Amino acid sequence: MIKVLVVDDDKLVRKGLISAMPWQEFGMQVVGEASNGAKALEFLAGNPVDLLLTDLAMPVMSGIELMREARKRYPRLPIVVLTLHQDFEYIQEALRLGAIDYIAKVQLEKEQFEVILGRIASRIQDQQSPHPHTLMPDQLIQEYDLGYVVLSLDSEFDPNWPSEWKLSTDALVMEVDRNCWMWLITNTDESKLLNILSEKVSALPESTLLMVSDLRGFTWKEIQRWVREYTERALFYEYHPDRKLIEVSMRDDQAPYTEPNQLQLEMVKEKWVLSAWFYDDEVFEQRVQDLKALRLQGGQLMGLLYSLVIEWNRLFAQTLIGKIHMIKGVHSWYQAEQWIRGIRQVIQESAHHASYSEEIMACMTKAVLLIQAEMSSQITAADMAQRLNLSRSYFSQCFKEIIGKPFNEYSRFVRIEKAKEYLLNTNKTILWIAEQTGYTDEKYFSRVFREITGMLPSEYRLTHRTGK
Repeated sequence: MIKVLVVDDDKLVRKGLISAMPWQEFGMQVVGEASNGAKALEFLAGNPVDLLLTDLAMPVMSGIELMREARKRYPRLPIVVLTLHQDFEYIQEALRLGAIDYIAKVQLEKEQFEVILGRIASRIQDQQSPHPHTLMPDQLIQEYDLGYVVLSLDSEFDPNWPSEWKLSTDALVMEVDRNCWMWLITNTDESKLLNILSEKVSALPESTLLMVSDLRGFTWKEIQRWVREYTERALFYEYHPDRKLIEVSMRDDQAPYTEPNQLQLEMVKEKWVLSAWFYDDEVFEQRVQDLKALRLQGGQLMGLLYSLVIEWNRLFAQTLIGKIHMIKGVHSWYQAEQWIRGIRQVIQESAHHASYSEEIMACMTKAVLLIQAEMSSQITAADMAQRLNLSRSYFSQCFKEIIGKPFNEYSRFVRIEKAKEYLLNTNKTILWIAEQTGYTDEKYFSRVFREITGMLPSEYRLTHRTGK
């Protein structure tokens, strides 16, 4: 019987797991529970445990700290982590510390219980009764020249391969990471394996096949670490659905990640907000390449895209284009780029409905950008028309039909939205905010603000900051 210790600071989660999961069906028995890592170590010191199931985010001692300490005291204790699906960095750290699996709390549904426990029981059995040809972590690779790595970039995809494939092969199959397996072969072996794996990969979501050469002279632990780092740093940008085979070498140096500074990020963000990327093809392609060149990690890229959506919606939400919605998740640069290109297409299609020439479309786009860029100056419709070499009446007509609102109304909306942002995110005075948004008279600014929002700037700041 596999003795299980459940560790989670949420009592309801602990009790739910203990009572709901079919432990007995898989030869398991919950022998204890703890609300944090420190209490878990106390229990381990006085009781035999064959499986530790732990949350990652806990007070007193986190799950990561518990794993580190448990690895020192009980190096052969199987550990499974319980976490929220968005704790990606914690999951990666847990896997590096030797976790045999992780359970996303969002996946804890009744029909998943058997699958989860079955997978865990199988991995414990494999760990306790290793195959004669299983590689030990510090074992030096001498026999194998190549490794075929099959992996899915979708962390929520939960396959049961390679066991379900039942491939007829003598290659050594090793699990590198979650959703990542390697077939180790020699140069003279398995001539058909590459074609078989390529065919299998084509049916998997957001997956790819790596051909990793020059394995000899490395330990299995070093190979695992190399593949994980390549997946996190390089494959995010190398992946493309039409490129199912990527050839790499263990001798290839992986460029160290250099985190861009805040100035670089602000410059890129400014170019995506204050430029003609939505109608100028050359400018757009340059913006895409500049963003890709930053080589941001997945979480950082999502943060930058989220800030851009906020800015874009300040420009477009009250126009015919409408609100732009944030991408739900990014597993690769390819996904992010396709999403950006989709947004551009929506903007262009919405603008073309007005049936104006490209020159007029460009003028109206420039007007919108100038309102944003020169917000501290109160630009009138007449001023804008003169700068665009159009008559005031024709400019006003075009602006209303293409953008969807009269120039003055749209300009006022953009300024008040920016004022809201200043009120919530700075401690600047009302006068300063008024001047930054093009109002030289604080009282007039407050009156306009109240007409649109229903409250004075000071009331808006107090109400929304306190959450009342």
